[in-house]
Amino acid sequence: MSLERDANPWGTDPDDAIDAELTAIESSLDRLLAREPAYWRTGQKKDSLERLEKLQARMAALKLRVLATAGDIAEDTGAKDASGWMRAELLVDKAVARSQIKLAAGVAKYDLVAAGLAEGVVSQDKARVITQALDQIETNPVASAEDLVLAEKLLVDYAIRLTANELRIVGKRILREVDPVRFEDAEAKALLAEEERAQQKTALRVWDNHDGTVGFDGVLPVSIGMRFKRLVEAWAQPRKQQLVAKGAPLPPWERLMGQGFARLLETIDPASLPRHGGDATTINVVISLEELRKDLGIATLGYDETNGTTISAAEARRMACNATIIPWVLGGDSEVLDAGRGSRFFQPIQRKAMRLQQKCCQAEGCDMPPEWCDAHHLEPWAAGGKTDLKDGALLCPHHHRLAHNPAYTHERLPDGSIRFTRRP
Repeated sequence: MSLERDANPWGTDPDDAIDAELTAIESSLDRLLAREPAYWRTGQKKDSLERLEKLQARMAALKLRVLATAGDIAEDTGAKDASGWMRAELLVDKAVARSQIKLAAGVAKYDLVAAGLAEGVVSQDKARVITQALDQIETNPVASAEDLVLAEKLLVDYAIRLTANELRIVGKRILREVDPVRFEDAEAKALLAEEERAQQKTALRVWDNHDGTVGFDGVLPVSIGMRFKRLVEAWAQPRKQQLVAKGAPLPPWERLMGQGFARLLETIDPASLPRHGGDATTINVVISLEELRKDLGIATLGYDETNGTTISAAEARRMACNATIIPWVLGGDSEVLDAGRGSRFFQPIQRKAMRLQQKCCQAEGCDMPPEWCDAHHLEPWAAGGKTDLKDGALLCPHHHRLAHNPAYTHERLPDGSIRFTRRP
């Protein structure tokens, strides 16, 4: 009985042929990587990026074809699927490996998607979007096998001229293009069902990082989430434009968005919010007389540390300009020495008047637009300052923090601008 391998389409040992082809690819990459793109012509860079994009899709097609037939690897290693071997040998996280194996199985089901990948006209990201859309159609009781075939053809055609995100949007309504009469109502029902699921998935988690920051994450329905994104961007964008105009280096966009979100929260009028725990989102700050007398005092945001958190006295003073805040000054044995008055926002009409008078941030040399500024009490509110025009100045967030930072002093100059000086 012969122990030789069965005949194969290459006419030679298939291992030798596969190894030779992969070696050729590796050699070509080695030669290309040895070249320095900084010296390439612009046309060469454009051509290279276009061809590499297609090559990347074709490489993905080959990898997915191998993964789709990788059951023997799982058998050989005793794993549920090839992801166990990929984790151990290729150091690919199991979740990523299983996602690739799932995509490989999906692509194997749809010939046109597989062909588009192999030709380099459908990227791996687009292939994932298309297979997910087609899998949804496959489970749709209204759709037929013919609808599925036509939807696949349409989506592959769209993939040639759309991005993956654009393709995802088209995929949700592709059945309307297949047969508008049958699927318009079905799409509306599917959207309603999706929105209902989104409501059930809505969540927000907030936690204290114990390093001066609070972390949070969550999930919102798309209609609310996009509104949230636009609101934050509305506060982040002016800051970006101002830095660009000054020629200053831009911080990461994520930081600008975080600062924008902080500004959004700080500018909410407490009077428009529901009452919470008996008080309409009033901020209570508890501070001892000893800490109050220090330049670098510590206060408790909330009635106690159990249900609140510690902040600097400087931050408490800064917050007093932007929110309703009531200070409680304690002596020994937590005796209440003083319960201060509530401080209100500068009223909208006062803000408008300050906008007309001051034009921009009043810090010397700063031209941050008034829309991005806080209304600051020149006479500290905690020291008896009043919320009126002569006691108010527009300061950008940076200079507003300096105004309450004990490491700095500030004075109002004859022209109305405010000069900051670091203490020696």
